[in-house]
Amino acid sequence: MADDVTPLASLSLTHVYYNPADPLSTLSAFLSLLPQALMVVYATLLWSTREAEVLLMLLGQLACEALNFALKRLIKEERPSHVLVGKGYGMPSSHAQFVVYWAVALSLFLTVRHRPRAQAGFAGGGRAESGGAKQGKGEPALRDVHRAYKEGGLAAASVSIEAYAHAPLTLTQRAMVSASVMVVAALVAWSRVYLGYHTVRQVLAGCVAGAGCGAAWFAVTYMLRETGWLAWALELPPARWFRIRDLVVAEDLCQAGWEKWEERRRLALEQERKKGTLKGKKGQ
Repeated sequence: MADDVTPLASLSLTHVYYNPADPLSTLSAFLSLLPQALMVVYATLLWSTREAEVLLMLLGQLACEALNFALKRLIKEERPSHVLVGKGYGMPSSHAQFVVYWAVALSLFLTVRHRPRAQAGFAGGGRAESGGAKQGKGEPALRDVHRAYKEGGLAAASVSIEAYAHAPLTLTQRAMVSASVMVVAALVAWSRVYLGYHTVRQVLAGCVAGAGCGAAWFAVTYMLRETGWLAWALELPPARWFRIRDLVVAEDLCQAGWEKWEERRRLALEQERKKGTLKGKKGQ
């Protein structure tokens, strides 16, 4: 009977060997899970926003993974021989290639492609100014919130805070986000060497491959936009059925939903005022 027992296998998607007594090893283990977390983020964003740009970035990510799969079986370089962790070939590092593609693709989008339009009332004295803040030219700043509070109290400050919070990110701010993303990618790549899954050479090769994929895919998507192929694809029945849209390049994804909520809130407040007025008249 014992011979009939099927040996069990482990699903190693999230298995990471590390030294629990070493804080850096523990941190590296969590960093190694970033690719899996990013796939969850991709799926969540795609489902919740239906944005073409998210879909394009995900397709590029999958193409990058397919290239890594092919390169490993073409090069056939083993993992470091001094450790008994990991399975499969080690050149190039799939983790490094994955996160560097993501970092490069996201950075190029934020600094080159993304051109958010300033919302009405954000620049040069709109809604925030009506609440008591004397806005200057350009986007709201924290000093305007403080000035609004001093001049008009909490109600005026709340309007100024709203304008500040919903102002589009400046190019400098987007560049800072891009730099942070690059640092995270570098930490993930470093973690693979620290945990012993790859050599420095294998990780560097993964970084180069990932950066190349990110830049090349950005060029491909640029051509798809410029030649009208993306616009054509968005008119196809499957894209219409799934409600795929292309707004994030120039729009704030949160703004449309926020404006709809604000309109509903305004109508509800007006109805409450009308009810209060009617009750007051009846009481007289």
